[in-house]
Amino acid sequence: MGSSQQPTSFGDPQEISSDNVKGLCLAISSSLFIGSSFIIKKKGLQKAGASGVRAGAGGYSYLLEPLWWAGMITMIVGEIANFAAYAFAPAVLVTPLGALSIIISAALAHMILGEKLHIFGMVGCVLCIVGSTTICLHAPQERQIESVKELWDLATEPAFLLYATLVIVAVVIIIVQYIPKYGQTHIIAYIGVCSLVGSIGVMSVRALGIALKLTFSGMNQLLYPQTWVFAVVMATCVFTQMNYLNKALDTFNTALVSPIYYVMFTSLTIVASVIMFKDWSGQTAIQIITELCAFVTILSGTFLLHKTKDLVDVSSPSMCMRYPKHDEEESDQEGIPLKHRETMR
Repeated sequence: MGSSQQPTSFGDPQEISSDNVKGLCLAISSSLFIGSSFIIKKKGLQKAGASGVRAGAGGYSYLLEPLWWAGMITMIVGEIANFAAYAFAPAVLVTPLGALSIIISAALAHMILGEKLHIFGMVGCVLCIVGSTTICLHAPQERQIESVKELWDLATEPAFLLYATLVIVAVVIIIVQYIPKYGQTHIIAYIGVCSLVGSIGVMSVRALGIALKLTFSGMNQLLYPQTWVFAVVMATCVFTQMNYLNKALDTFNTALVSPIYYVMFTSLTIVASVIMFKDWSGQTAIQIITELCAFVTILSGTFLLHKTKDLVDVSSPSMCMRYPKHDEEESDQEGIPLKHRETMR
C-alpha cells in the first residue's frame, strides 16, 4: 500500500500524463510543420525567382507560386499546433521542443536543398534530440485548471504580478533609454524586448488555450471577461514581439539573432511559467536539475547548429585555402550590424 505513494521511478512512462502526451505530440508535430515550411517556402522562392524577379531584389512573383503558399499554409498549421500544445502541457515541456524545428529544417536543407550539414552541426542535432528526450521524460504534470477564473487567480498572485511589473519596467527602460542609443550596435536591446514581452505572451497564449479547451469540452469560458483580457494581452505581446524581432533581423546577422533569441526567450518563458503555473512545485530537486541540464544540452546543440551551418567539412581540400588574413577580418565582423558594415566599406 505504501508503495503507491512513492514517486515513480526514473523514466517511468506512468509519469507522463495523457495531457502531457497530447501536448508533446502537438509540439513535435508543430516542429515538423514549421521546420518543413522553411524548406517548402525556399523551394517556392527559388522556383519563382527562376521565372521572375527574385524576392531579394524586390520582386513579388512568389505570391503566384503555389509551392510558396504551400509553405505558408504548412507554417500556419504548425503555429496552430504549437498554440494548442500550450493548452495541454506546461511551457517547461513545450517551449524547449521548438529546437526540433531547427533540426528538421537543417536536415531537410541538407537532403533537399543541398546545403551541407557540418559534422559539428550533426553533433548539435544529436544534442538537441538528447535534451528534448530528457525533458519529455522529466517534465512536470500539467496543472488541472477548472475555469478561466482560476487562471486569473494565478496571474494576479503577488509573485507573478511582481514578475510582470519587472518585465514592463525593463521593457519601457530598454525602449526609451537604450534602443535609441544602442539599438544599432547592441543586439541585446532588441532581443531583450522580444524575449521579455514574449514570456508574458506565452503565459497569455497558454491561458487562452486552456480557456478554449474548456469551452470545447462544454464549459463555456468565453462569457468571462478574463478570457478576453488574456486575448488582448496575447495580441499586444505578439505584435510587440514581432515588431522588435523584425528590427533585430533587419539590423543584425540572422545567424546571430536566432540562437540568442532562442536562449533568452526560452529561458524567460520557463521562468514565467514556473512562477505563474508553479510547474516545479510537485517535483524533486533531482528532477528539476535534470530538466535544467537537458535545457542546457538543447541550447548547446542549437548553438552548434547555427554556428556551423555555413561551414564545410574540415576534410575538404579547399579548406586549406580558407585561412588568409582577409578571411579572418571578415569573420571578426560577425557581430557588427549589417547597416554598420555598409558604412565601413
